[in-house]
Amino acid sequence: MPVQDKTRRLPSQLISQDINSLHGLQTISTYNTTRADASVANLQQAYQAMLAQQQAQTEKLTLYRAAADTARLAEWEFHNAVLAMKEVIRGEYGSDSDQAQAVGLKKKSERKRPNRKKSVAMA
Repeated sequence: MPVQDKTRRLPSQLISQDINSLHGLQTISTYNTTRADASVANLQQAYQAMLAQQQAQTEKLTLYRAAADTARLAEWEFHNAVLAMKEVIRGEYGSDSDQAQAVGLKKKSERKRPNRKKSVAMA
């Protein structure tokens, strides 16, 4: 039997087939085994543990998504507050002030002036 790679998730189709197999096993009243890992009690316990962990994952994923949304909205609120502050600085101190430069704006006098293109003579 090849080595199992337990670092990857099993496909949902395979899990569904396993669940169907467990439900099919429950219809066999004469099933009895000496292998502890293949007993009905162990299969039921493993199935319930899987369902509990899947539910925990879903709950944590929901909490993660909610936290990500909250963080994204907080980032936007902060960004909009900084933009408003920059507008106030520009309005109060002017576009060419040292205060405008201190908050990350470029001074109006330091902007590169556009160059006129020289027209090329047609021959």
